[in-house]
Amino acid sequence: MKNILSNDPSPYLQQHKNNPVHWQTWCKESLNQAKAQKKPILLSIGYSSCHWCHVMAHESFEDQLTADLMNKFFINIKVDREERPDLDFVFQSSFQLFNQSGGGWPLTMFLDENGVPFMGGTYFPKEEKHGLPAFKTILQKVHEAYVEQRVKIIDQKNLIKKNLEFKKTNVIGQEIEPILENILNNLDKKNGGYIGAPKFPTFYVFETLIYFYNKTKNLKYLEPVELILKKICSKGIYDHVEGGISRYTVDESWLIPHFEKMLYDNIQFILLLTKFLKINSNKYFLKKVKQTTNFIIKNFLTNDTNLLGTAFDADSDGIEGKYYVYSFDELKNIKDIKKFFDIKLEGNWEGKIILDELNEPNEEVIKQLLEIRMKRKKPFFDKKNQLDLNCLWVSSLVSLNSILPDKGYLKNAENFYEKIEKKFCVKNVFHSFTENISFIEDYAYLIQCLLDLFEATMNPKYRLLAKKYCDEAVVKFFDEDKKVFQKNEKNKNDIFINPIDIGDNTLSNGNSIMLINFSRLGYIDKAKELSISLNGYLNIYKNFMISSLKALDFFKEINSGKSCNSEGCEI
Repeated sequence: MKNILSNDPSPYLQQHKNNPVHWQTWCKESLNQAKAQKKPILLSIGYSSCHWCHVMAHESFEDQLTADLMNKFFINIKVDREERPDLDFVFQSSFQLFNQSGGGWPLTMFLDENGVPFMGGTYFPKEEKHGLPAFKTILQKVHEAYVEQRVKIIDQKNLIKKNLEFKKTNVIGQEIEPILENILNNLDKKNGGYIGAPKFPTFYVFETLIYFYNKTKNLKYLEPVELILKKICSKGIYDHVEGGISRYTVDESWLIPHFEKMLYDNIQFILLLTKFLKINSNKYFLKKVKQTTNFIIKNFLTNDTNLLGTAFDADSDGIEGKYYVYSFDELKNIKDIKKFFDIKLEGNWEGKIILDELNEPNEEVIKQLLEIRMKRKKPFFDKKNQLDLNCLWVSSLVSLNSILPDKGYLKNAENFYEKIEKKFCVKNVFHSFTENISFIEDYAYLIQCLLDLFEATMNPKYRLLAKKYCDEAVVKFFDEDKKVFQKNEKNKNDIFINPIDIGDNTLSNGNSIMLINFSRLGYIDKAKELSISLNGYLNIYKNFMISSLKALDFFKEINSGKSCNSEGCEI
């Protein structure tokens, strides 16, 4: 065997093509190798801009002695989570089952020869530290356990499958207000977002609150949205120089970011800002939405397709945040800098300065900060085009048009959709690189953006296309037994379990988006089936099915005869 990643188009897998590890891709051939050799699988899942993925790669996967152990004892498979979100979902869920805690990346899972997980972790250091065992020790112990208990491990398959399946009650409808109250009670009244750290924006939560504000006009739903937007726009998570936000912060005050910039976060940030601006005009927020929009257009468009890539790395020159932070000496001579940002000699992060806004900076200050930054090496950019995210961009352009109708955003949205169609929808709909792989989120966000275009232009071709893709989605993904959409295509599933995903993660869940799509298209019977099913899950998993609250209410309102669009329903 040898490392075969040089043949894969994924930028993340390309980062590992020179590892001494005999990396394989997730495919029939590598899975069959495990069965034939009766070897367990070491599955490593990450993405190109993941800081700790880089750390583990440098420490372990580039180390010959570690690689020798991996090659001797395991079939080693590397997966890009953005290319195969179904695999990431299933094995993150497996990690949470085994460890009773949240997962993350890099995800390091040990599977039996049939591809069923039996143990896992996230980052493991080369040598014992941070309370974590050395990766080489883990490799040796897992190998020994598999040799000694192989039959027992393999026989756990049905138990693992059973424990990974979401449970459902017979509840066909429930009161949403108490669930919303619980969300409000868990929000940070001082800093915005959820209480505690690390702090993730969880935009789907606040988009849901805006929906219920539009329906009820109750300020208790709008005030948390305004608070989180104020904090994000002014603190370290926001890039005050070029625009855009980082993925999350490690602290509770939004100051210290994990510096990677993800497309999905920045699009959702724009969408939340525009939806708030439709309700409440705010010059400060308007400036931020313009700056972030320009940042995406300038930095995320790829030269070959004119579509959007996925992410910027947290690191540059191998150092986390190097591109974004400043030294005191770099800033001290900028006129009035202390008026606009909290600047201290000792810095506010590892001796460096993360820009923390005190007052809105003028253009001259931003210009000088940018001049300093432009002398540095830019972080690595993942050029991978994803259908779901590019469709979400179309929706954001339509939304931008509603607050800035003179800027040509609607025309841009139509032109951008044409590029999507030429790239992803000629022979069959596909997610990223592989032209025969798609996911329910691809269809959900594709249909959503077509309906957004239809409502904005009243051009019937968009509604006809939405209906076409909706019919395809039902055939490819809808589980007629569970009355819910499967994450990957039913007839192409290559995982030991059918991946049914009902929870929100980085984006609103595909099932909740499809329920709204059904409702907007008038697919009432299918919407009813899905609604009943989601209500059954919601009764148990309400804490991470937030976007379903909006979707269920949206269908209920439409089903009662009210006139609704993407923003909500008539009171």
